[in-house]
Amino acid sequence: MPSHPIYAGSFYRSQSGGSLASAQTVVPLVQSFVGARSVVDIGCGVGTWASEFRRSGADVSGMDGPWVPLDQLRIPVESFRDIDLQNPPVPDRRFDLAVCLEVAEHVPETAAGRLISFLCLLSDTVLFSAAIPFQGGNGHVNEQWPLYWDHHFRRNGFECFDILRDRIWSDGTVEYFYRQNLLLFCRNTGPDSVHARLLAAGHAAGAPRNLVHPENDATLGATSLDSFSLKLMLAALPRVAAAALARRFGRHPARI
Repeated sequence: MPSHPIYAGSFYRSQSGGSLASAQTVVPLVQSFVGARSVVDIGCGVGTWASEFRRSGADVSGMDGPWVPLDQLRIPVESFRDIDLQNPPVPDRRFDLAVCLEVAEHVPETAAGRLISFLCLLSDTVLFSAAIPFQGGNGHVNEQWPLYWDHHFRRNGFECFDILRDRIWSDGTVEYFYRQNLLLFCRNTGPDSVHARLLAAGHAAGAPRNLVHPENDATLGATSLDSFSLKLMLAALPRVAAAALARRFGRHPARI
């Protein structure tokens, strides 16, 4: 098995507890909206989330790099496939739900569009979360606000349903970054699609909110709230400047 400088077996052992507790809370909530009978988890690690979807009755598959320790898998080894997340393969099947949680920030921006397009080929419904700017973490190379990812999904014909975060925001059984970042993206393929069912149930589709969970700053250690806020302001400056220039010259700013 090829090694990885970050994702050794000890990494998966250290993070599996919080991931499992989060999945045990979130999966039933997601299934209440989606009712997926087949699920694929991209960047699945040892299959913690996939195992909970399997427990809900779904047929599951997991995909990640070749460094995943197979002896730690929580799903059958035949349900796992190693892939290159930066250059994913053409899917050979489709699923009711594709899952990609806290993975996209590990993929260079040059490959971000390919990853999202891959998810959209796998399913018409995607459960997605990715680290926001200054969230911090091992191997993060493309931390972005939700609107950035929303742009990529919209290019593939998907809309965002920001219906999960308010329901888990104060639930301490769920890791704060899921509470902060978890979104559902859907493509309307007809009256029986998840997209159509959500609209019929009164849930609105639209641009996701940029949120920072209070526990995010607590994880930054020595970084004070003031300096964290300053970093967020600095990160927003390019967008603010672009909007100001657009107003000055009478043009609409490009969507970022």
